[in-house]
Amino acid sequence: MTFINCRAERRTRKMKSSNLLLEKLKDFEGLRLEAYLDAAGVPTIGYGHTGRDVKLGDRITKYWANDLLRRDVEAAEKAIDLLGLTLTQGQLDALVSFTFNLGIDRLVKSTLLQTIREGGTMRQIRREFMRWVYAGGEKLRGLEKRRQWEADRFFSNDGYSY
Repeated sequence: MTFINCRAERRTRKMKSSNLLLEKLKDFEGLRLEAYLDAAGVPTIGYGHTGRDVKLGDRITKYWANDLLRRDVEAAEKAIDLLGLTLTQGQLDALVSFTFNLGIDRLVKSTLLQTIREGGTMRQIRREFMRWVYAGGEKLRGLEKRRQWEADRFFSNDGYSY
């Protein structure tokens, strides 16, 4: 019985993305209420929401965009949680942002995750974040800024929480 209680308690303590991350995602993604093709040619709407449910010509409200953002962030949190990493708030925020942008499959197969798991140095991990600045074969300034923020957030020790 104690074991079950401990597991339930751990589940309720699961770390969530910070409000800082949510605001940064809104800033990075921008708000588009009509579906468009992103830099990689993927139909996108709201604050960077993609998926089979997005078709060019679709329109949504700002309320719906915020709801989609929350759902997408929760999905990224769950995927990160399944990796079994022990993370600080900054590390969670950085990896959720990365996963939100690129997907969990890319993170799982990346040398970024491998370097984190192996206890890489700050320099090594920062370098791995900065490898992910291309879309459609082109280096994008927006992705450079995003990866820089993610690397900085990964190593932040500001105690910022949600």
